[in-house]
This record gives sequence, structure tokens and C-alpha cells, in this order.
Amino acid sequence: MENVPPQSRALAEEIVKISSVGLAGPYNVMLRSPVFAERMKRLLDYLRFDTSLPKRLNEFAILIQGRLWTSQVEWYAHYPLALKAGLPQSVADDLKANIRPRGMQPDEEIVYDISMALANQHTVSDELFKRGVAILGEQQLVDLVAVSGTYVTVAMLLELGGESSPADKPLPFPEKPR
Repeated sequence: MENVPPQSRALAEEIVKISSVGLAGPYNVMLRSPVFAERMKRLLDYLRFDTSLPKRLNEFAILIQGRLWTSQVEWYAHYPLALKAGLPQSVADDLKANIRPRGMQPDEEIVYDISMALANQHTVSDELFKRGVAILGEQQLVDLVAVSGTYVTVAMLLELGGESSPADKPLPFPEKPR
């Protein structure tokens, strides 16, 4: 906290109250751009606490981006939150093993399929879009894309800052060299 610029101290104190990694993780890098940090924190607050997506699906979307980016901190922070929110451990563990999760519910499948289509093909087919709207509705579909894109940004910030999971914990993805 003593290294935080004075104009960012109040925000840093807010972050410490809600973050499982304190001022580490993406916040360390974000605070170097105070206006961005303030706005990104507000967006993250919405996406983590007030989104229209059920918490189980929201956390699943975050884990998908964490896996795609091999993001140690995202996985470390959000894996227990996803399980607590009701995501089956087998689904999360298959994702971690980098395979299409087996036994997903229809809403989990649409979150996975849309997230993967956007990440890999940078498009969503008309059929996938219609399925997404039928299962999630328009607002949840928009919030899914928002959380996914935001956590790509978070993964990039974590990479930029060289952030990893706590030193006393095993890396979620030991295959990622640093």
C-alpha cells in the first residue's frame, strides 16, 4: 500500500476489501493507470457481483478465459469460486485438462461453445447465436461476452505484470514457462 500513488490510495483500499489476492493480481498493474484502474474496478464489480449471468456460469466463463490464457492467477482465484457457485468439479477439471468438459448442463454448454467460438474463430454462427439467446436471453448473452472479454484483459494485465499464484501454492498450470 505504501507504493500506491496518493491518487489511487482510496481505490487500493477498496480493492483490498474484496480481492482474494490483495493488491497483487491485475490490480498491481491496473493501479499504474489510475483512471483506467478506477473504471476497470467498477466494471469488474458489475461483472463479479451484479451481472445478469448466474454466478456458476459467470465463474465458468472466467475459468474458460483463464484456461485459454493459461492464467495462473485467474485459475487460482476463480476455481474455488466456480465450485462454490455450483459448477461441477468434473466440468472445471476437464477444462483445466484442456478438454471439452463432459457432462455439462445446456447453459454450461452454451457458455463454453460461445466462449470458444469467439476465442478461436472470432465469430458466432447464426445457429449458435440463436441457441445462446434461447438458453440465456439477450442480456445474459451480452454479459457473457462482457465477462469473457474483460477477463481476456485481466489475463493480459496479469501477463504484463508477471503475476502468478501465491509462492506457497502449486501452479494450476505447471506447463506454462515463465
